[in-house]
Amino acid sequence: MPPSCHPCVAMRVPVAPLSLLLALSLLSPWGCAGGSCPPRCVCASNLLSCSQANMSVVPAPLPRFTAVLDLSHNNVTRLRADWAPARLPHLHALLLSHNGLAFVSTEAFAHVPRLRHLDLSSNRLRTLDENLFSDLGELEVLLLYNNEIATVDRTAFENLGRLRKLYLGQNRIARFPLELLREGTRLPQLALLDLSANRLRAVPAGELQALPAWLRDRLYLHNNPLACDCLLFQLLDRGRRRHLSAVEDFQDELRCFQPGGTAFVKILELAGKPPLNCSRAREAVLEAHLGDSVTLGCDSRWQGVRGRHWVTPGGERVLGEGGNGSVVLLANGSLQLRALRPEDAGTYSCWVAGPLLNETLYVELLVHNFTLHGPHDTLNTAYTTLVGCILSVVLVLIYLYLTPCRCCCCRGTEKPPAPRDDSINSSVLSTTPNHAGGTGEPCPSHAAPGAGTGQNGRFKGGGTPPLPARQGPKAQRKVSDPDSVSSVFSDTPIVV
Repeated sequence: MPPSCHPCVAMRVPVAPLSLLLALSLLSPWGCAGGSCPPRCVCASNLLSCSQANMSVVPAPLPRFTAVLDLSHNNVTRLRADWAPARLPHLHALLLSHNGLAFVSTEAFAHVPRLRHLDLSSNRLRTLDENLFSDLGELEVLLLYNNEIATVDRTAFENLGRLRKLYLGQNRIARFPLELLREGTRLPQLALLDLSANRLRAVPAGELQALPAWLRDRLYLHNNPLACDCLLFQLLDRGRRRHLSAVEDFQDELRCFQPGGTAFVKILELAGKPPLNCSRAREAVLEAHLGDSVTLGCDSRWQGVRGRHWVTPGGERVLGEGGNGSVVLLANGSLQLRALRPEDAGTYSCWVAGPLLNETLYVELLVHNFTLHGPHDTLNTAYTTLVGCILSVVLVLIYLYLTPCRCCCCRGTEKPPAPRDDSINSSVLSTTPNHAGGTGEPCPSHAAPGAGTGQNGRFKGGGTPPLPARQGPKAQRKVSDPDSVSSVFSDTPIVV
């Protein structure tokens, strides 16, 4: 039997080298189990670099263990949903810059949920559609600068709870994306927002001033065609005094155009210059009243720093959390003052130990020497007095002009007319005649014969007797009643 066919020959083949090669092939990242390195790419450990390989599509298949994928400087113009047909659970960095990329599917990132760094810069993207990045819940850095982006959907950055840095500079954005910063819709971990070199003409300066200093420190607005405005000037002036990087490092690039002008001017040089004549920003003074409780915020530009303490106007240092009851240091670094007293007024200092430099913030507190309810009580007293005076005047007018007849039984009784020869002597503004000498007795239904009551209740001995009743349709007309409201000007009877 030939030696090659002898069964013992196979037993003589060295087994150790074969098993070693098999083990190495299984342990190697680029073994058959994990996939092979794509052509025209360079593979090193879990890094896959296909940069400048003149590719128009993403190479396939991609090894599952790939952690960093570099596809920059190629011709990948469209990123479809199937660019990664299999799930890439370890991929945390994807570089697609300088590709002429013009389309990204809303499902393009469904198979890369662990992505933390995404570079789409220097492409031809024009719009950011709704929920474009909603599958990237762990994304921390998103680079979109140097594109042609003009439209940003309000939901494009939904579900990016861990996003810390967002670069949107050198685009065509004309609307400030306030939803990224407004309380309630703001990205909770966002610490840098680059909107430089866009087409912004106005920014919400009032709402931006209310942002924490550590966020304003990395809010870049330079090289935008902004309209000059005093609120914008004060926003940037405060940033310069606080040494915020976004203002201090780009003072020459922060420009605006004035109304009616064509040339740009430096925003930080608008103080006192016509036509706006903007005044420099002044830090607001916190005002309170006796007995109130206030909280002084330590708005540091260093985020997450815990090494801080306060110094009161009296020189007392408040170091750790807690306090003596009236002065309490809160967990977020703010100082709470309870039951304010006049001696609590003054300037409080917050000392912050930053990673590079220390920072000192000053908060001035003004305590009014009265309680909060004092002015309101004074106002209520004055209002009550005014209402009382008005009611008194109204009652007097009612009494003068709308007083009812004092003799209720005289309304239905025919009264004798006054003497005709005395009508010319009656007073135009005569007072109401007295009744029965002021005894309160009801008026008599008939006057005594041969006697009459004259003007103003005076007795006339030689008065004329009452006229006889007249017949006819006009017989029911009565003479004027001197006690009625209509007899104010004259009590002369009307003769028909």
